[in-house]
Amino acid sequence: MVIRYRTSALNDDGGTGVSRVPDGVEVAVSNPLQPGHDTHASNPEQLLALAWSTCLNATAQAIVAGRHRTKVRVEVALRDAEKRPGYEFVATAFVSGEGLDESGASQLAAAAHDRCPVSRLLGASPLAEVRGEAWAVS
Repeated sequence: MVIRYRTSALNDDGGTGVSRVPDGVEVAVSNPLQPGHDTHASNPEQLLALAWSTCLNATAQAIVAGRHRTKVRVEVALRDAEKRPGYEFVATAFVSGEGLDESGASQLAAAAHDRCPVSRLLGASPLAEVRGEAWAVS
């Protein structure tokens, strides 16, 4: 197996403080469940949504090979875990392609989900879902 890229991240502050990657990039984080949390800081829900939407859309773009634009919107919800203590994420990705109706977008979504590394990580989870949606100008 050939490793094409490797990175790491460190957080020693918990849900409020700073998370960092080795090249010096720091991301301020703030727990959205805490009263008065910093709304300008990020949180795990947003970071997961950013990672998946970026990876899934890059994969969709590779599949369409420049024939049209693509878009991926990811929604992540934090809820009380079912049948165990704590919380869990529920994530839904919506894939669309310019000129594609919902059926065409669903085919693109399935193909991208099959190839995207983040989707492969999340794919076996019943808490992650990918859907196609008709193109909408944003």
